[in-house]
Amino acid sequence: MGKVTGFLEVDRKDRSYRPAEERITNFREFVVPLKAEEAKEQASRCMDCGIPYCHNGCPVNNQIPDWNDLVYSGDWEAALANLHSTNNFPEFTGRICPAPCEASCTLNIDDNAVTIKSIECSIIDKGWENDWIKPHLPTHKTGKKIAVIGSGPAGLAAAQQLARSGHDVHLFEKNAKAGGLMRYGIPDFKMEKHLIERRVEQMEAEGVTFHYNVNVGVDISASELRDTHDAVILAGGSEAPRDLPVPGRELDGVHFAMDFLPQQNRRVGQEPIGNVEPILAEGKNVIVIGGGDTGSDCIGTSIRQGANSVTQLEIMPMPPERENKAMTWPNWPLKMRTSSSQEEGAIRDFSVMTRQVMGEDGKVTAIKCERVDGSMQTIENSEFEIPADLVLLAMGFVHPTYEGLLEQLGIDRDARGNVAADTATYESSQEKVFACGDMRRGQSLVVWAIREGRQCAREVDLFLMGATALPR
Repeated sequence: MGKVTGFLEVDRKDRSYRPAEERITNFREFVVPLKAEEAKEQASRCMDCGIPYCHNGCPVNNQIPDWNDLVYSGDWEAALANLHSTNNFPEFTGRICPAPCEASCTLNIDDNAVTIKSIECSIIDKGWENDWIKPHLPTHKTGKKIAVIGSGPAGLAAAQQLARSGHDVHLFEKNAKAGGLMRYGIPDFKMEKHLIERRVEQMEAEGVTFHYNVNVGVDISASELRDTHDAVILAGGSEAPRDLPVPGRELDGVHFAMDFLPQQNRRVGQEPIGNVEPILAEGKNVIVIGGGDTGSDCIGTSIRQGANSVTQLEIMPMPPERENKAMTWPNWPLKMRTSSSQEEGAIRDFSVMTRQVMGEDGKVTAIKCERVDGSMQTIENSEFEIPADLVLLAMGFVHPTYEGLLEQLGIDRDARGNVAADTATYESSQEKVFACGDMRRGQSLVVWAIREGRQCAREVDLFLMGATALPR
């Protein structure tokens, strides 16, 4: 390493946030990036640990010590090349990845992990600022035509890798713009959408053809697509939300999170919200049921829309403030985490089960809840009510949607309802039909989607050509 003693000499310093009272007035990103010199100092903290556990902690196996050393040495362009060798879209993961690499960092044993995510973001942002990022044009054309269905991170990664290998890639997206959940589910205050647009421009220059407003299985039959392409990649995501089967669920004002969030993202992106009822939190008492990232996004969006109050309910017990590192490190630990949105004014409550949605004149007015113990058993005489004008269900996703595409293909599904395909070949039960990302593995992280898209692209290239130079 360039500075073996850096971790002894430099304290951890991460990116900061703009004040909450300022950032909740708009939907712009509010993270204050590290200055170049600060990023260089933080990179010097990457110790010569012998076994870089961060490699395995990172789903795309970023060569983190290598590009940390390059940043410390001031060779930002080489750091960018190294970063791009494993990750097609570091500007996405540098903003919305939970950074399991940092949990795996050797310095995290005493809570002082290298600021890997922030350094990654600094590298890619500097690359765009300096116009170092150019289209990678294929050196030859193979004559093979591939359809990729779904333009989320898995589909984008697969399409880019295959286009660079010389294939004719057609990417089909049912919405008006590319990005999938990153565009329509993740709020702009976490990741602004111009980041997606410039990658789309790069991919178009590399030969990827985007087909928008095309719902495969509805606007075009799945069999037609399969018959006219040499390979098909299913990258449609996990879109069927987990519902709340309680009395009063049908009341006006109870919505899935993914009915609420895309509307606001479309407003910010100046897209029409479509022929749907507007869902707005302004002046309302909002209840968010579900303690994960989607629930957190509902909080931040509701606060920015002017909610009167926001309460987040989680059925699981409150996690410990600190993990037992002797038991968990270098794996991802269960611990109390507070998101930037939660810091903006949400009330959080744990070990709560919703029993009934209450209302008047067909509209929600409150929810009735009970406390539960660690075994999810109701605690006697623990009932209580919370006033509610808007209830958002953010309890995760159970599997991909079956109507249309998957039903037409007659494709096998695994025990959890996802498309059945292993990570050795990514091939489904149907010949020349492959699957990757959340549609195959279930709901997961953007970084896992990128990994699966890259690996699936390699297997498709191998399937079509008999050999491949794409990385595993």
